[in-house]
Amino acid sequence: MAKRLVVVGGVAGGASAAAKAKRVNPNLQVDVFEKGGYVSYGACGLPYYIGGTVEKKEKLIIRTPKQFEGQGINVHLKSEVKGIDVDKGEISVLHSPEGKKEVYPFDSLVIATGAVPVKPSIPGVGLKGVYTLRHFSHGVDIRNDLEAGEVKKVVILGGGFIGCEVAEAFRNWELEVFMVKESQKVLRDFDDVVSRVAKEVLEGHGVTILTGCHVDSLIGRDRVEAVVVDGERLKADLVVISKGIRPNVELAVQAGIALGPHGGIATNERVETNIPGIFAAGDCAETLHFLTGEPYYKPLGTTANKLGRVAGTNAAGGDAVFKGVLGTTVIRIFQTGLAKTGFTEAELEGRGIPYETSTIVARDRAHYYPGGGRFTVKLNWERETGKLLGGSMVGPGPSVLRIDALAVALYSGLTVEDLARQDFAYSPPFSPVWDPLLVAANRALRD
Repeated sequence: MAKRLVVVGGVAGGASAAAKAKRVNPNLQVDVFEKGGYVSYGACGLPYYIGGTVEKKEKLIIRTPKQFEGQGINVHLKSEVKGIDVDKGEISVLHSPEGKKEVYPFDSLVIATGAVPVKPSIPGVGLKGVYTLRHFSHGVDIRNDLEAGEVKKVVILGGGFIGCEVAEAFRNWELEVFMVKESQKVLRDFDDVVSRVAKEVLEGHGVTILTGCHVDSLIGRDRVEAVVVDGERLKADLVVISKGIRPNVELAVQAGIALGPHGGIATNERVETNIPGIFAAGDCAETLHFLTGEPYYKPLGTTANKLGRVAGTNAAGGDAVFKGVLGTTVIRIFQTGLAKTGFTEAELEGRGIPYETSTIVARDRAHYYPGGGRFTVKLNWERETGKLLGGSMVGPGPSVLRIDALAVALYSGLTVEDLARQDFAYSPPFSPVWDPLLVAANRALRD
């Protein structure tokens, strides 16, 4: 009898695990249980669907249940796993809307339950017109609200990735947009050189940013009508809560699966939990930081897919390892790109790692070539050895994809001196003769 792999959750981590497991072991029976109505979609594209850059929601669907079935994978939509019995090797599932309960055995298990949005504990968060942006249906509902034509003023609570991206999306609709933050920084996980530019760009495109503010409540009769900020009423036709996420680990905890220091499911290099044969992938799981080997939580789509592939390989009887992440991140706000990899200054200080830092401003193309602009590079490196520890970039649109070259340098253990020796390509439409990364490395050597 064929062995069965059960995958709890779809989207990035779960869908990748199921597909990879079936390729590794075609004889494996694979069942995916997804609570929602879609098993595989581009969650990172939701802000662009809201803003109209992506016209049809169907474009965000990556794979359908029928496509998975063509690979021999059974997909169960609207099927919520309510419990995991580790001793018996079983899961209990509630199928909706019929309310049918069933038990399914498993030989190996991948938990890919994702994360849940953090909501402030204030009155009014349950009003109509108050959204988070975590699932496919959330993006569809927001877009439907905008198309109804009644929304004129939007308030965004928070200024992280989602907050910045939906701010641009709402400005595409020519709406009045307010961003309310308790801290002083936009994109607080970045170095200050990036955060400052993000705030300037948003404000330059008509987004009003209120920092150092406390939200008291959301008010309205049935639908949200206003946000009360430090006792002052701020009118709102629609509110997006973008206060971050936390790992969805309730099932894991009930099953006795260990958590890590960041509240996610603890995993090793094989993406395996403390219980043999049970793996975790995606936003519910912690991984390792490549530079230090410490437990690390960075919920990104790229990381979820990679963890899923490793989990699927090992759950199917293969042998794969995941060496960790650098937290490489990129975002576009209007036409400005912002990126980071490795440790920021704050992260280095928090770990007590002695470091040096240097920042340069160059151009992303030859000075005479039209369409270029100012390009900022910040490098952080180990004081004693010169080993690269992190960096940030700000510049015109796609030019910040140079962050990938810096990520490779970090993975390779290069020093600042090594970076200065690299043979980067040159052509006026793409770079000055001295690429900004080379300029930054040479400045670091002088500093």
